[in-house]
Amino acid sequence: MSALTLVIGNKNYSSWSMRPWILMKAKSIHFEELMVPLKRESGESRERILPYSPTGKVPALMDGQVKVWESLAICEYLAEKFPEKELWPEDPVARALARSVCMEMHAGFTHLRSQMPMDCRSRFAKQEIPPAVEADISRVLDIWNDCRTRYGQGGDFLFGEFSIVDAMYAPVTRRFISYHVPLPDSARRYVDVIDALPAMRSWLAAAAKEPDFA
Repeated sequence: MSALTLVIGNKNYSSWSMRPWILMKAKSIHFEELMVPLKRESGESRERILPYSPTGKVPALMDGQVKVWESLAICEYLAEKFPEKELWPEDPVARALARSVCMEMHAGFTHLRSQMPMDCRSRFAKQEIPPAVEADISRVLDIWNDCRTRYGQGGDFLFGEFSIVDAMYAPVTRRFISYHVPLPDSARRYVDVIDALPAMRSWLAAAAKEPDFA
């Protein structure tokens, strides 16, 4: 079996990179890591990423001659390559919901992304949350509550056991922590579970040490 290489950006800022990285670490899928510093207002990073991804963006997964880009596509590829890791819920109805909320995260929540960018090292002063961001936050909390209520009885994660869904929403938990977002108790418990995950602690430790690329 060929070795997997995951191409990522800065751990402090790259929420898209966090998703497959956290998934692979949490599920004990061995891979090599290639970090390409994402420099602001520079085309250098894109040129360095292009050999691995035609979009010039991270993350990208290399599996021999196979190239997979976009975080959710990488997760889907891994689910097919490692069926024994059970990256999706086994039940087909639960799996349909899991895929739907992952796609919603992949394609939506633009106000939350733009106005609360991921910054793992920082804690920002509490401030008034704009209505559009509040709406995104409310939708995230509805998703978490629905998944936990319907399928979370078997463990502490959204579908009981850790899955692709938790990896896709992991960067949101960092935003909620960094920006002091008020949360109901159930959501706070879930954020704490993701924060305590060994894979997350490893990501954060590395983010704390990396330079801030200009």
